[in-house]
Amino acid sequence: MKQYDSLVIGHITKDYNIDHEKNLTELCGGAVLFSSAAAFALGHKTGAVTRLDKKDADRLDSFTLDKQDVYCSFCNGSTTMKNEYFTADKEKRNSTCITCAEPFSMADLPQEVEAKIYHFAGLLYGEFPNDMIIECSKKGEVALDVQACLRHRNPDDGSMFFEDWVDKEKILPYVTYLKTDAAEAEIMTGTADREKAAKILWNMGVKEVLITHNTEVLVYDGERIYTCPIRARNLSGRTGRGDTTFASYINERLNCPIEKALLKATATVSLKMETPGPLHATVQDIDEYINEFYSDFV
Repeated sequence: MKQYDSLVIGHITKDYNIDHEKNLTELCGGAVLFSSAAAFALGHKTGAVTRLDKKDADRLDSFTLDKQDVYCSFCNGSTTMKNEYFTADKEKRNSTCITCAEPFSMADLPQEVEAKIYHFAGLLYGEFPNDMIIECSKKGEVALDVQACLRHRNPDDGSMFFEDWVDKEKILPYVTYLKTDAAEAEIMTGTADREKAAKILWNMGVKEVLITHNTEVLVYDGERIYTCPIRARNLSGRTGRGDTTFASYINERLNCPIEKALLKATATVSLKMETPGPLHATVQDIDEYINEFYSDFV
């Protein structure tokens, strides 16, 4: 039986990113790509499960993982996204899902593989059935990026919109780690106060809530609020911020207390945000970044 610290599940995408100055960049993306790269860079045994059309198999080369740790189920269609950013900090954007791959099921998980964490790194509502989350919670801890529960695709034009997750109170008790950004947290709780939102989500049954913001990352475990500032020197690699943060945090939590895991995750994403694409770094690179930019936290 092959053992992983985390098994990341999600669609790898082809992204067309247009910045506020109308410059176009094409690259592979998707939460599964950014998340697995971050966990791998931190030295964790990481596997990735994805689905795409066989004609797009070259996308698999974008994973930073060893090829033997990438598991792909070919299907009809692949996910393709267009992101238009309206500000230099890339906080305001319009995303369009041009095409989408077929949803996942338990059958897509590789046989003879076990993981401490099953990380659901989706992009759109409907990619993961509820029973898949429940079944994985029986096998290990579940980490869920709530984006895949709130973001919907309009089939007519590919535009995307957010709606609250109708099944949240039913499914969240099966989740160990929940990630939202500030806007998603407000949709789910009705409050823009991130600390209050984290407490509301925790009371729905989640063990640890992580909320990302352009200034900081917040974690709540039912006892206290923890925060750590983002200190990226530029935002050229803004895409993948939340994915990198979440994957770094949950994998570090396997061996570290919350404060240490949060520091490592926030430093990791600050470093990643300075370069487009998935993180290419070593543990030494990240430790040096901490020593240079987070000496007040060490």
